[in-house]
Amino acid sequence: MLFNSIEFLVFFAIVFTIYYLPPLQKLQVPILIIASFIFYSWNAPALLSILLLSIAINATASFQVARISDNKQRFFWALLGVVLNVLILSLFKYAGLLTNFVADVFNIARTEGSIAYLFLKLPLPIGISFYTFEGISLVVDVLSQKDKSESETESHAYVSPNFSQHLLNTSFFISFFPNLLSGPILKSKTFYPQIEPKYLKDISFNFIFRSLTVGYFLKMVVADNLKDYTFWISFPYYQGFGTITNLTLLFGYSIQIFADFAGYSLIAIGLAAALGYAIPDNFNFPYISRSLSEFWRRWHISLSTWLRDYLYFPLGGNRKGKIRTYLNLMTVMTLGGLWHGAAWSYAVWGIYHGFGLAVERFFGFDKSKNKSPEPNSAETKPIWQQLLFDSVSVVGIFSFVSFGWLLFKLPRFEEAVDFVVTLVRNYKVKPGWTHIIPTLTFSLPVVIYHIPHFPTWQNLMKHDSLKKNQKFWSIYQDVALGIMLAMIFLNSGSSKQFIYFQF
Repeated sequence: MLFNSIEFLVFFAIVFTIYYLPPLQKLQVPILIIASFIFYSWNAPALLSILLLSIAINATASFQVARISDNKQRFFWALLGVVLNVLILSLFKYAGLLTNFVADVFNIARTEGSIAYLFLKLPLPIGISFYTFEGISLVVDVLSQKDKSESETESHAYVSPNFSQHLLNTSFFISFFPNLLSGPILKSKTFYPQIEPKYLKDISFNFIFRSLTVGYFLKMVVADNLKDYTFWISFPYYQGFGTITNLTLLFGYSIQIFADFAGYSLIAIGLAAALGYAIPDNFNFPYISRSLSEFWRRWHISLSTWLRDYLYFPLGGNRKGKIRTYLNLMTVMTLGGLWHGAAWSYAVWGIYHGFGLAVERFFGFDKSKNKSPEPNSAETKPIWQQLLFDSVSVVGIFSFVSFGWLLFKLPRFEEAVDFVVTLVRNYKVKPGWTHIIPTLTFSLPVVIYHIPHFPTWQNLMKHDSLKKNQKFWSIYQDVALGIMLAMIFLNSGSSKQFIYFQF
């Protein structure tokens, strides 16, 4: 069931109405669990069993970790929970990749009825990468919390002493439908404390309206229209286009993948807020980043923080010397790449970013001393120097990231290489304006969306003369929301599922 479908709007209206009925207030959590199961199983009911298995594993493992006092037994249950999560994810997501690899190496037949064929035909449960990571975070957080706590009361801060209640809360946490299919990836320690009765009077409808309007605009107007043009950088169509046209289409795909995924995240945030739950921001205007490390503090924030907290730090982070730091970066980003898809091209994409982060750190360009993503270091420079430095940095990082997205659009590595070769070979081919102009037109809203957060602009807004115009900017935002709302109804592209559903 897609957020941008009529059936979902009807579904959510029914759920919202039942959820806030006063006589059913004590049943709000079960209502949302049932609604989430219906939402998840709408198109493939059989795959609900995998979600239920994940819930059972993580509820049992985390409850045992919280309940048991013996350190070895507690660690055993935590390890068991993590291993089972990884095995399920590997079976359904990577069995095909590994089967093909082994079959090629040992010349094993993949004919119908063979074991290899069965592995190749395993379905990919939608959202499994997201809810598996949430399950792992639950088990690890409970283990970490108990290890750090000084009393039994503290260790049970969000794990109920009653297993039935904990199973109910865990079912809710893992299956919560606004973020179930494509995140943001939730953390148990911030979600469980929110599980309490919700009241309609406490809902911020202004926040919900803004989140949903911007989210649906990015998805339905920007991403869904751009997809009709970025389609042409698929194999073999790009071979007939010139360098300028292909570069423009690649630029458009970079805008499309942001609009598609950021749009989903904003819709999820708005829907969760309508039900009284706060889930974290997943994007912080990533295309104005001046370094690759800053980009990863702004892009898919819930994934990058998950990889940092549950993989990079446990590996040692940057605390064990430069060589180990570079190795950790490469390891984390390679696994982060494979998290996106069961193809070697995704691993190459992760290595590409890991190498970029390592080089950036080696030369001291990672701005690691500035932990805040908001700019502040350039404000003492003359405005033209700020603008020049920021523009060159932002364009450089955007270009690096955009070329990386080529491996998402062309998952077969040889096709991505051929695209780059085509850029060099077709430099004399005339620009295809029928593709360039619409691509730039539908990309423009995302550029405008980022401008107020551009580093130079942020520094300018700190000046007293511009602070006085805050009322103007408030009116500007309201007008922009009105235009976006109109465009959703008047100029939406053909409905299509979200790009990150495949991950």
